[in-house]
Amino acid sequence: MTKGIHMSLNDPGRRGDNQGPPDLEEIWQDFNKRLAGMFGRKRGPGPVGPNGSNGNGPQAPNLTPRQFGGGLGALIVLALVVWLASGFYIVDTNERGVVLRLGRYVYTTEPGLHWRFPRPFESNEIVDLTGLRTVSVGSRGNARALMLTDDLNIVNVQFAVQYVLNDPRDHVFENRSPNEEFVRQIAETTMREIVGKNKMDFVLYEGREQIAESALKLIQDILNRYKAGIQVSRVTMEEVQPPEQVQAAFDDATRATQDWERQKNEGEAYANDVIPKAQGRAARLRADAEAYRARVVAAAEGESSRFRQVLTEYKRAPQVTRERMYLDAVQQVFSNTSKVMIDSKSSNNMLYLPLDKIVRQAAESHAAAPSTTQTLTSPALTQSGSSTSSPRDRDLMRDRERGDR
Repeated sequence: MTKGIHMSLNDPGRRGDNQGPPDLEEIWQDFNKRLAGMFGRKRGPGPVGPNGSNGNGPQAPNLTPRQFGGGLGALIVLALVVWLASGFYIVDTNERGVVLRLGRYVYTTEPGLHWRFPRPFESNEIVDLTGLRTVSVGSRGNARALMLTDDLNIVNVQFAVQYVLNDPRDHVFENRSPNEEFVRQIAETTMREIVGKNKMDFVLYEGREQIAESALKLIQDILNRYKAGIQVSRVTMEEVQPPEQVQAAFDDATRATQDWERQKNEGEAYANDVIPKAQGRAARLRADAEAYRARVVAAAEGESSRFRQVLTEYKRAPQVTRERMYLDAVQQVFSNTSKVMIDSKSSNNMLYLPLDKIVRQAAESHAAAPSTTQTLTSPALTQSGSSTSSPRDRDLMRDRERGDR
């Protein structure tokens, strides 16, 4: 009994009877053989060399348990370093990083190099904020957007929506699929609502800009209610057409409308050219008429005032006034003619008086010697000379003649 206790475990006598525990050295050698077989280094039997090889190729190294434990620890450390390094990520200038911890939002990172806990604890999403995205509805690559107007007509509307992302958290978490199809569906629904409230002519011609502005506002309101994190920058109406079945008729109507607009513009241009000229001529005629009226009225008032003055003088001295009026009439007649024929009662000869020459000689002599003009004794010469003087001088001369008489 005591001898069995002190017997070594590696005793061949003990291994043969299969009654003791297995030998650890044999187990380790068996493990090395299996490891060599896994790496394809096992060869057929052959002579064993001094370094443990059987002559048919290299064999797997005989690792001890301590050596195997040290290599496993190094692999674990290396794997840990690689796992921790996987937590680094880079965010560009036009991007934002969204960090998730076990699928829940934690925080948003700015551009630069950042680190988070590696998976599966934390993950990150990169969201591009400055990239301009465009969604087209009813264009060539998409199905036609046939819409019903308020007057029960059908139009084919093609438009585009341009947008950017302004909130990374809302864009990633608040909607199930905030992609282009999501924006396209909202834009098409909004456009159908707006087109359905307007008539066909308004949609086809003059109302495109107003419809685009209304669509932009309504699309943005819907996206804000959904918390999509999207900012709509522009809505462009690319093309609005009636259905193909009535396209020819609408083209004719469009050409007629364009011709009407052209003729209307030509008429307005002609009116703008003619009306100012006519108004200018009318203003000039009115001004001439006003001036003529003022002149005639002033002359009439002057004649009336002169007549009243003459009447007053006539009542005072009828004979003198009559002679004065006669002389004024003769003076007015003589002032308008240059020749006078006088029939003399004493003989049958006609007397010819060249008044123009007499007046010219009198004027020249008056300019040469003003004092000599008063020595003329001829009544006709005095009468002719007085025609060139002023009305005041003529009145003074008549008064002097009446005083002499």
